[in-house]
Amino acid sequence: MANHIVLFEPLIPANTGNIARTCAATNSYLHLIKPLGFETDDKHLRRAGLDYWAKVRIIYHDSLDDFMDTVADPRYLYLITKFADQTYSDRDYTDTDVDHYFLFGKETTGLPEGFMRQHADQCLRIPMTENVRALNLSNCAALVVYEALRQQQFAGLETVHTYQHDKLK
Repeated sequence: MANHIVLFEPLIPANTGNIARTCAATNSYLHLIKPLGFETDDKHLRRAGLDYWAKVRIIYHDSLDDFMDTVADPRYLYLITKFADQTYSDRDYTDTDVDHYFLFGKETTGLPEGFMRQHADQCLRIPMTENVRALNLSNCAALVVYEALRQQQFAGLETVHTYQHDKLK
């Protein structure tokens, strides 16, 4: 099965581009829940230098409800928010027979409050001080998906590229 990074109504193209690169590097799926704050047509992507976009397994959803209809087992849906007691590293992602979905909110307002209340047991946070309002969205996505991959023994990923490894000898 796979890891999935899900972005609810993302606004900042650079964040989504960085997350798409992380998805390409980790064989994770990228889900984008509309409306988006930017265009993802070929012309805009080429101009942004996103030459890896074709290697991203991307799925678009018209709404949060539309996305939820695709989640096979909601027990493996994790809402990443600063309004949670449990941290992302406290969860067990070792079951590679299921899909794990990491849902991130809009950069300005996060996830809808009612939706978070409905899924309170699935809300996870990334620890940080009160010195900042929030961490960058693309940094958060990378932290969380790499924690899941670490627990999964980085299954399916090369840990050292042969060319670089040979140069180090």
